[in-house]
Amino acid sequence: MEFHHVPILLGSVLDQLKIKPDGCYMDGTVGGAGHSSEILKRLGEGGRLVCLDQDRTAVEVARERLSAISDRASVVKTNYVNFETVLQDLKIDRLDGILLDLGVSSYQLDNGERGFSYRVDAPLDMRMDQDTPETAKDIVNNYSEADLTRILREYGEEPFARQIARNICRAREKKEIATTFELNELIRSSISARAMRDGGHPSKQTFQALRIALNKELQVLEDSIDRMIDSLSSGGRLCIITFHSLEDRIVKQAMKRAENPCICPPDFPVCACGRVSKGRVITRKPILPDEREKEENPRSKSAKLRVFEKK
Repeated sequence: MEFHHVPILLGSVLDQLKIKPDGCYMDGTVGGAGHSSEILKRLGEGGRLVCLDQDRTAVEVARERLSAISDRASVVKTNYVNFETVLQDLKIDRLDGILLDLGVSSYQLDNGERGFSYRVDAPLDMRMDQDTPETAKDIVNNYSEADLTRILREYGEEPFARQIARNICRAREKKEIATTFELNELIRSSISARAMRDGGHPSKQTFQALRIALNKELQVLEDSIDRMIDSLSSGGRLCIITFHSLEDRIVKQAMKRAENPCICPPDFPVCACGRVSKGRVITRKPILPDEREKEENPRSKSAKLRVFEKK
């Protein structure tokens, strides 16, 4: 199937990156190259674009699409947490802007075989990087009831986490849980009739939790933000699009700490900790898609863009 991914908040991202024709930029989650294509079109002689993605299909598609525009883009298959190694290999010292468009892509959701969607019966996979060995099936069938409960609570904010985990453990004693629809049935049998009636799809939070845990999405994000800010040149900007409260909270708090890292007690007359601000938060409130974009692209509804500018 074609790698289709509508770039969310495209106009806002391009405005906030303040692209200079001779600047150096990085898209840490290139996907179908929707954002990157437009960034690349704005680069001139001396400009450079570094694109990363851990999904091998995305890398192949991005290389093809970007090479048709310009030869100033480098596309590398890796998780964005490894960006410093890539920059070192490419002999790039500083970046003028960085974009992260987090979460699962439309292609990954729509490609049923990848196991991200609870609406398609498929193997329980959910790997963003198809070259890693562990899948969601391994988590579901091998993790302890306590660990499954913790994952569903922390990463899915699932109110029926304990019941779902218990029923998973009981079911797998009789037969391996191998497909998305098998997991769907267990989830449905674990939640109340009222939640089934009043809520959205009952599997949404569990699937989110398993995907986040498997791909270590929150750990990678937490480990990257400060280092990305450090890699920016003066006036450079970090733009991050999130899709759920767990991601957004991490981004908001990290940017706030980078702006005001002082840990001295409030009653100290002067700062004694020596921690210096790295810059300023541009978005006191996140930038949201307008009504037209939400109507044209329903997957944009939960998107939030936050921006930090380096001193």
